[in-house]
Parts: sequence; structure tokens; C-alpha cells
Amino acid sequence: QVQLVESGGGLVQPGGSLRLSCAASRSIFSISTMGWYRQAPGKERELVAAITSGGSTSYADSVKGRFTISRDNAKNTMALQMNSLKPEDTAVYYCNFKGARIMPWNPLNDYWGQGTQVTVSS
Repeated sequence: QVQLVESGGGLVQPGGSLRLSCAASRSIFSISTMGWYRQAPGKERELVAAITSGGSTSYADSVKGRFTISRDNAKNTMALQMNSLKPEDTAVYYCNFKGARIMPWNPLNDYWGQGTQVTVSS
């Protein structure tokens, strides 16, 4: 079994920055896509940013130009650099590993972290 652990959330003022990190509890043979999702109170979970194993990235329109996603395939880690934060970025942020195979002969699975709170407020 694999657990994903997020870190780096917290309280920040508008215009500030935070860096979220996600690490797996064990080594993973391959991961197709890593992504960050968020869920604000009363809203559905939404995709914020994603990065493929080849390094292609995609972002929600609301965060383009402000957030940067990165991954380290050797360490099975992922990060989200968030700059110019706005109050509307307030949410619980979840990391996701999609299409992960622990060993070459294992089936593909998706894994989720437990979430880290990001609050943007003055």
C-alpha cells in the first residue's frame, strides 16, 4: 500500500507564497500523472495542476502564471509553488498520483493524500 503525505500548507497573506510538497511512503516503479487538487468549503474538488511523467504540465485557468508544479521521478515527490496567492485560493489541497504501478507486475492504481489546508487571509 502507498500513502501520500502533503506538507507546506498554512496561513498566508494575500500576495504571499507557499510551497506544497507531496511524498510517497514507499518507492513506486512508475507514475503516469501527478496532480494537485483543491476543495473549498461548499465546492467540488477541482484540478489545480498536473504533470505527466514526461514533464508536460497543465493548470487551471485560475492559477496560470501564479502556480508552478514540479516532480522528481527518482524520489517520487511532487511540489506546487504558489505565488501571488489570493483569498479565493483558500482550500484544502490534495495530491494525487494517477496510474501508479508499485512494481512492474502490479496493476495500475490511483493514490490520494489526506490534504493540507491553505488559507489566504489578511
